[in-house]
Amino acid sequence: MERPAKLEVRQVHKSYPTAQGRLEVLAGVDLVAAEGEFVSVIGPSGCGKSTLLEVVANLQAPDRGEVLVDGVAARTGQCAYMPQKDMLLPWRRLIDNVTLGLEVAGQRRAEARERVGPLLATFGLAGFERAYPFELSGGMRQRAALLRTVVQGRALLLLDEPLGALDSLTRTDMQLWLASVWEHYRWTVLLVTHDIREAVYLSDTVYVLTARPAKVAARFEVGLPRPRSLPMMTSPQAAAAEARLLASLHRPVG
Repeated sequence: MERPAKLEVRQVHKSYPTAQGRLEVLAGVDLVAAEGEFVSVIGPSGCGKSTLLEVVANLQAPDRGEVLVDGVAARTGQCAYMPQKDMLLPWRRLIDNVTLGLEVAGQRRAEARERVGPLLATFGLAGFERAYPFELSGGMRQRAALLRTVVQGRALLLLDEPLGALDSLTRTDMQLWLASVWEHYRWTVLLVTHDIREAVYLSDTVYVLTARPAKVAARFEVGLPRPRSLPMMTSPQAAAAEARLLASLHRPVG
């Protein structure tokens, strides 16, 4: 049975004023993420991927087009949004960083800690509750930032290059971890990434954007079985999917 659409992006256009006139960034982007689907967006640097996420999160209004969540116009607060940097506050301990979003939403600190507590082990953070950000590894900081994002209880997660600042080995470990955690919770995810292998390994569907002004150049269903495993990263099926995405990224637009 086909799953209902959790997110629909319909002909979204976005531009910005400059001294030379309007700079068109998004030129009619269409995208669909089904309930519980992991969707990635890749494209050339500067093409507007982060802008697209901000429009979906209702942090920016499109010039034209619409964004629907569960079939109705998207509203602020429906999505949990994780930007590129972990944005952990250096003066707050880990436990107080991961509860920050709940506290801002009005929950008392004790209640927020009670809600976060059972998830610390799942996110590999148990035992580090009182650590400050500078005492954490890069991977732990990213897991803390993701926990702060998902504990808000939104069924739609928007992730903007969450692993981009990590070294190669840590990034691979985090990809494996993220795939396993997603397998358990089955959030609907829209991930922006520059990493083709990451997109293939994590995703059900990948959208390829053109250079700015961005529109959808291609949509691929990855087709790898779930749950995902480390050997799948170098399997012939994954290599073929990566080759298709790479070819699409370098295909002339005309």
